[in-house]
Amino acid sequence: MCLSGPDPTLGTMTALRSLLIVVVGVVVLGLAPATASANPASATPAPDSACGARLPRAARDRIVTASDIGGERRLAALPRLRQHVARLWAITNTFVAHRDRRGLFALVLAVTERDAVMPMQNHPGVFDNPKWAPMISLHLLERFLDAIHAEFTGGVVPPHWRRYFDLAADCRVTGERVAMLGNNSHITVDLAYATAETRATTAQARDFFAIVDTIAKHGNAIVRATNRAYGVDLGPAFRFYFVGEGLDRIVGAGRATGPMLRAADVGYNVLTFGNGLALQNPATHDEAAADISALWSTGDASLAAFESVGLP
Repeated sequence: MCLSGPDPTLGTMTALRSLLIVVVGVVVLGLAPATASANPASATPAPDSACGARLPRAARDRIVTASDIGGERRLAALPRLRQHVARLWAITNTFVAHRDRRGLFALVLAVTERDAVMPMQNHPGVFDNPKWAPMISLHLLERFLDAIHAEFTGGVVPPHWRRYFDLAADCRVTGERVAMLGNNSHITVDLAYATAETRATTAQARDFFAIVDTIAKHGNAIVRATNRAYGVDLGPAFRFYFVGEGLDRIVGAGRATGPMLRAADVGYNVLTFGNGLALQNPATHDEAAADISALWSTGDASLAAFESVGLP
């Protein structure tokens, strides 16, 4: 994917999709990928800080309380989604106040919800299936909130979010990579499983793509927010990772991995939606789960590869 005069503030969804289409995978630098799956990883204690100030007990308690969504699961979808977004902002503001890097993706997601998702969800007439549309956003957000709650209560964190939390606390890892890993976990894994959890069919395809395409148009606010809060400028990373010239500095044509080539052929969001449909069918569930894991692992290893050689 080669663009001339790239916008330094490409949207989050477009950015990640492009990442998984163009960046080099495990085979390029021989890096062993982490593995994502629907199965939980072992629980590990949450550190008191992640490259920022130490979180005092009161701050940790606020995060635990805000991420505890169990009592809201009986509410209707849209009111529940609104409350969850408010909870996400409470968590995000706590992380940001202490410059705790576990808040990097939380901030990306909170800004996305504020500027792209909720303006659509609060006007259900824009959807073909207004009862289904808030469900996909709800299930997707709940997966992240549940992961945060597990992280801060000693619970079991899913492997893809375990990887995110661990790297956020590793101060040798760049903030850009941490934020991008959060995107990878959210879109590659959680979005596919959330699609399955809503029992989506092809009848929901238009609404699915309307939501993700709207998100893709709101990258400017994300770049400004992460830069202001953490000094992490995602603009250069977007330009490097998602423009052909960046890839050309690593490998020549034809060296991408199989999962990358598949994503390039069909479009990444199409692939994610298809995986969500396939997860619902016992005959295709295991293959879809393996495909999700392979895509996530390839994206994770690619980010590590770029960082290991000092790029961008």
